[in-house]
Amino acid sequence: MSGQVAAAPGSHPVDMPMRQASTNSAMTDDGEAVPTENPKDTSELLAERLRAWKHAVAYLEDYIGATEKIQKAQSKEYEKVLKTIQNPLREGHHFQQELGGMAGLFENMRTNTQGLINSHLETENNLKGQVLPILDRLHKEIKHKSKELLSGAAKGAKEVDKARNTTQKHIELLGSQTANYQSHGASMKSHEDPYVVQRGVLHRLHKQVLEENNNRHDLLSVQTNFAQFEGHIIEVLQQTMMTFHQFIHAQSQREQALFEDMLGTAQAIPTNLEWEGFVHRNQALLIDPNAGDRSVDSITFPNQNHASTQALIEGSLERKSRNKLSFSGYTTGYYVVTPSKFLHEFKDSDNIRKDPVPELSIYLPDATIGSTNGEKFNVKGKDVSKGIGSKLSGTSEIAFKAHSAADANKWYEVIRAAAGNGPTEAYSSGPTSPVESNQGSMSLPPPIQTTGQTTGQTVGTTVTGKEAVASPVAATPTGTNAADFAPVPEKTG
Repeated sequence: MSGQVAAAPGSHPVDMPMRQASTNSAMTDDGEAVPTENPKDTSELLAERLRAWKHAVAYLEDYIGATEKIQKAQSKEYEKVLKTIQNPLREGHHFQQELGGMAGLFENMRTNTQGLINSHLETENNLKGQVLPILDRLHKEIKHKSKELLSGAAKGAKEVDKARNTTQKHIELLGSQTANYQSHGASMKSHEDPYVVQRGVLHRLHKQVLEENNNRHDLLSVQTNFAQFEGHIIEVLQQTMMTFHQFIHAQSQREQALFEDMLGTAQAIPTNLEWEGFVHRNQALLIDPNAGDRSVDSITFPNQNHASTQALIEGSLERKSRNKLSFSGYTTGYYVVTPSKFLHEFKDSDNIRKDPVPELSIYLPDATIGSTNGEKFNVKGKDVSKGIGSKLSGTSEIAFKAHSAADANKWYEVIRAAAGNGPTEAYSSGPTSPVESNQGSMSLPPPIQTTGQTTGQTVGTTVTGKEAVASPVAATPTGTNAADFAPVPEKTG
């Protein structure tokens, strides 16, 4: 496909310039639309920690299991017990290496086991029947916790990735349409209007942020429960060591002293010691419970404030029904005139509940603008939106009614300027007011807000940033008398 796009009738196709601004929004800052951090990072880290605890419990299971078997072989067989814990803990970086933590406990056990080589083996049956089952149940608890974590995290991360991909595609589409606007402002279709595409980005951002926050809340809940769960693990380990100690207490005083030392080391571990150390070492990967949720208001994305996305005027107008048999009279809608010279009709100004697709779109340079009559004015043109109504209506004259004559005049001036200018360089710069145009500026006028609601209530017209002034005079399309399309006063009585 060539790098050309269709231009206005009678113009020659030109090469589309390469986009200079990158659409990569993959920064990890909360202000970026599509962060690059993997939503699975936190869950994978916590899953690895569960594996570390599972292996730690397995270490202790191996130790006591070997002790139970070694009881028959007395002193020489106790050397095998020492071998079960002679290696450092797997995933050892998850534990405190200083004395007082899990690593210190196993180091203490290695030292004391050397002194048990000559101990008696009278407790074999008790160890096998009452100590090992405790660790087996704990092992199963950790395994179940790991499966529960991975199952829930995988689903949440999948939804986040799906939502982010959808948002990224729409942001890239916005970049493409804004580039198209800068080169060929008059050749785009209504659904390609950067204003419409930008509102679509906001709609998808809301869905994405909802999925991100839901996933974040789920992971934060799991993360918060980890401290309590690890406390339970250490308590069970302490209980295991206590039971283990009780069965060997009848042995010699030396053996008793050695096992009491191991017990004391295990019981000296604070239930939150390992977790707090883990959190301190992994602050960059764990979720900060004090951080707030993401908000669309704090998010920026490429071309968010591009001149082509800013309305020349927007607000609520009343439109007379085109159905002659209708008794509804006028209906209220939300209307926007964009720098791309489209007059769009929306049901309302909401970007959250649904994707904001225009109900009606009229390309103003191809339309005829009637003069104002009080608060009324007419626009005759073809609906170029892709709605069902556009296929049935063809070219028709639409009667509008503003909230006041002043509002109608503002709409008329902006619409007439857009209809008369056509695609010119005057609309390629940032928006300015008509007053500044007298000083040599060829920029767009600032967006004008005429209402804040679409409920039919009369709201005063306001001009954002400046006082209301007359727009630059734009010629009404030749060959048609503008007065022919002036609103006809309604008959009373």
